[in-house]
Amino acid sequence: MCNRARLSYEPETLRTDLATVFETERPLDNRFNPRELMPRGRAYVVREEDGRRGLDIMAWDVLGGAAAWPMTNVRNLGMSQWRALAAQPENRCLVPLTEICEWTPDAHDLGDGKKPLKGEMWFQVTDQPLFCVAGFWQRTAKGNGFTMVTCDPNPLVAPIHPKAMVTILAPEDHERWLRGSYEDVVALQRPYPAERMTVRGPVFPTRRDEM
Repeated sequence: MCNRARLSYEPETLRTDLATVFETERPLDNRFNPRELMPRGRAYVVREEDGRRGLDIMAWDVLGGAAAWPMTNVRNLGMSQWRALAAQPENRCLVPLTEICEWTPDAHDLGDGKKPLKGEMWFQVTDQPLFCVAGFWQRTAKGNGFTMVTCDPNPLVAPIHPKAMVTILAPEDHERWLRGSYEDVVALQRPYPAERMTVRGPVFPTRRDEM
């Protein structure tokens, strides 16, 4: 599951490219670093309210800390808990990103006498330098939280993570995701074309940059 992501664009670009008209107040605490997104950290998301599209800031955990592990990804939209979010347009969101990460299936011996380590594989979208992942959000006791929706992996992601990949949306599908029916949501839960993506890695930032 994707539990690391990056965003290299400033909010001014997000507002322009994603046609937002309102923006929530930026949090002042040190959990907000949109350039390096990790579970329970905060990130920019795009949602709609009263017919207006805006840029919000939420924690990457749709359960708001109510479970032992942050709920960063959901897939089974038939489960009552997730179907309730999927069926309501007001609970859908877009998560703007520039890179997503999956770890290598096997650990690598880096020849430095330390324990073998899994490497980071970073995926980008060639036809969308700034892309959006399908997501859901809800209000929790600790503030607004979101999750990314996953789907079957495409042939580029599958060798690294055979179970799933995040649902990357084409720009023309943003409106359908945010305002469409439950059936539209299910139809859009599909892998992005592998030929429109690239991957680099493995990299080992905690030890050294390259194998």
